Amino acid sequence: MHCSVSSVVRPLSADPATAIANLCSKGNLREAFQRFRLNIFTNTSLFTPFIQSCTTRESLPSGKQLHCLLVVSGFSSDKFICNHLMSMYSKLGDFPSAVAVYGRMRKKNFMSSNILINGYVRAGDLVSARKVFDEMPDRKLTTWNAMISGLIQFEFNEEGLSLFREMHGLGFSPDEYTLGSVFSGSAGLRSVSIGQQIHGYAIKYGLELDLVVNSSLAHMYMRNGKLQDGEIVIRSMPVRNLVAWNTLIMGNAQNGCPETVIYLYKMMKISGCRPNKITFVTVLSSCSDLAIRGQGQQIHAEAIKIGASSVVAVVSSLISVYSKCGCLGDAAKAFSEREDEDEVMWSSMISAYGFHGQGDEAIKLFSSMEEQTEMEVNEVAFLNLLYACSHSGLKDKGLELFDMMVEKYGFKPGLKHYTCVVDLLGRAGCLDQAEAIIRSMPIKPDTVIWKTLLSACNIHKNAEMAQIVFKEILQIDPNDSACYVLLANVHASAKRWRDVSEVRKSMRDKNMKKEAGISWFEHKGEVHQFKMGDRSQSKSKEIYSYLKELTLEMKVKGYKPDTASVLHDMDEEEKESDLVQHSEKLAVAFALMVLPEGAPIRIIKNLRVCSDCHVAFKYISVIKNREITLRDGSRFHHFINGKCSCGNYW
Repeated sequence: MHCSVSSVVRPLSADPATAIANLCSKGNLREAFQRFRLNIFTNTSLFTPFIQSCTTRESLPSGKQLHCLLVVSGFSSDKFICNHLMSMYSKLGDFPSAVAVYGRMRKKNFMSSNILINGYVRAGDLVSARKVFDEMPDRKLTTWNAMISGLIQFEFNEEGLSLFREMHGLGFSPDEYTLGSVFSGSAGLRSVSIGQQIHGYAIKYGLELDLVVNSSLAHMYMRNGKLQDGEIVIRSMPVRNLVAWNTLIMGNAQNGCPETVIYLYKMMKISGCRPNKITFVTVLSSCSDLAIRGQGQQIHAEAIKIGASSVVAVVSSLISVYSKCGCLGDAAKAFSEREDEDEVMWSSMISAYGFHGQGDEAIKLFSSMEEQTEMEVNEVAFLNLLYACSHSGLKDKGLELFDMMVEKYGFKPGLKHYTCVVDLLGRAGCLDQAEAIIRSMPIKPDTVIWKTLLSACNIHKNAEMAQIVFKEILQIDPNDSACYVLLANVHASAKRWRDVSEVRKSMRDKNMKKEAGISWFEHKGEVHQFKMGDRSQSKSKEIYSYLKELTLEMKVKGYKPDTASVLHDMDEEEKESDLVQHSEKLAVAFALMVLPEGAPIRIIKNLRVCSDCHVAFKYISVIKNREITLRDGSRFHHFINGKCSCGNYW
C-alpha cells in the first residue's frame, strides 16, 4: 500500500510545475495551492498557471484575489508575474487595472509594453498606444506589428504604412502578420501601386506562399477592383483555407458578381471547408441582390445547422434577403427570433417595412427602438424611416421625423436624407417645395436628388418643371441617359410628340441607349428572365397566347390600357400591343402557366414598373385570385384582391 501511494504522489512532488499546471487547467486552483504552497512561495514562476487559469475561466474576482496574495507575499514587483497579470486584466476587460500594474512596475521589458499597446488598441485608444510605443527603448517585431495593425485596424492606413516604412528602414524584416496588416492598409487606401510594392516585399522575404499573406494580398487586389489578379493569387495557394475562401467570395461580392458568389459558396462546401458567419453574411447579401428566395432559405437552413443563425450580422442579412425576395413575414420572423441585437438589425427591419410600403409598421418599430435604452438611434435608422414614409404617402409624418432627427438628436442631414425628403414631397405633389429644398440645402446636389424630382414631375405630368430639372442634371452629368428617358416620359404623357422626338434624337446623337427592362421569375430553383418583346423562351408562343386571353378577361372587368405609358407616336392599337410585351407581363403570364392554382407569384424587375402594368396587376390579382408581389427598381408592390400595398404611391 505504501509503494502504491508513493507511486502516485512522487511524480507530483518531483515536478510541481507540471502538477500545478494540470490541476489549474481543470479549475482546481484551491487544491493546487494547498498541495504546493511551499513550492509556490520559493518559485514565483509557479504562480503563472494560476493566473492563466483565471483568464481561461474568465474569473476576474479570482484573478484579483490572486493579485492581492502576490502583493501580500511581496511578489507583485516581479516583471514576469506583472506581465501575466496585465495580460489577464486586459483579456478580462479590466484594462485600467492592467495600466495600474504597468505604472507600478520598477522594471519593464518589451513584453510589458506590448501587452499595454495591445490593450490600448483593443480599447481604441491609439494615442495612448502610440505614446507607449514611442517611449520604448527597445522594440521587437511583435511591437511593430501591434502598432501597425492597430493603426490600420482603425483605418489610419497612411500612418500604419508610414510606420511600416520606418520599421523597414531600421532593418526589421517583416513577417506574415506585418505583411497581412500592410496589405489591408493599401486596400483601405485603394492604392494598388502600394500593394504591388508590398507584394514585392513578400516575394523578397519568401512569404509569397503563406496563407495569411496570400489572403491579405488577394483582398488588396480585389478591394482595388483587380478581381482577376486577386483570383490568381488565391488559385496559386497550395491549400485554400476558410480565410482564403471568404476572401474570394467577398471579393466577388464587392465587385458586383453575386452569381459567382453563389457558385464559389457551393465549391467551398464541396472542398470540405466549413463556412462561418462571415461566409453566411456575404452569401446571403448576394442572395438579396439576386432576390433568389430558394437559395436564401437553403443557406438559412445551413446557418441553423452550424449554430450561426442567431449571430447578429447573420440575422440582419436574413432580414435583408427575405425582405428583398418579397417575404416580409419571414423577415419579421427572423427579427422576432433574435437572441442578440444591435442598431444595424433594427435599421434592417425598419428598412424592410419601408421597402414593402408599410410605413406605419416602420414608425412603430422605430418607436420601440427609441424605448430600448441600450439601442442607439442613428442616422441610418432615420434614413430608412424617411424612405418608408415617402413610399407610404406619409408626408407630414416624414417631415416631422426629419425635424426630430435634426432638433432632438442633433444629426446633420446627409444628401440621402434630403433626397428622401424631396421624394416625400414630390410623391405628394409638392413639387415647388421639393425644388426649394434642393436649392436651399447646405450640400451640393447630385444627379440622384434631381432625378428624384424629375421622376415626381413625370408622376404629376409637370413638363415645365421637368425641363428645368433636366437642365440641372445635364450641368452635373451631360451623359446621364436616365434623365433623358424620364423627360421623354413626361412629354409623352402630355402627348408632346415633337418634344419626345427631340429628346430621342439627342440620345441618338450622344449614342445613348435606354436601359432595357428585364424581369425575373424563380421556379423550382431556376431563374427565368424576360425582356420586352422577348420571344427567346421555349414557351413564348404559349405565353403570348395566354397573355392575349388574359388581357381580354381584364378588359371585361373594366381594364383600360394606359397608352400614355408608350413613348412613341402611334395609333392606339399599336400602343396596346406595345404594352402587352412589357417584361413584367410576360413574367406574370409564365408564372400563372407553371404555378399551381392559388400559389403566390413573385416577380422582380430592374426598372420602375409603368403605370399600365401596375393597373394590370391589380386586375390579374382579382381575376386569378392570386397574391402577386412585384419588386421593381424602387420598392415592393403587393397586389391582393385588386389592391396594391403601395396605395398608388408607386
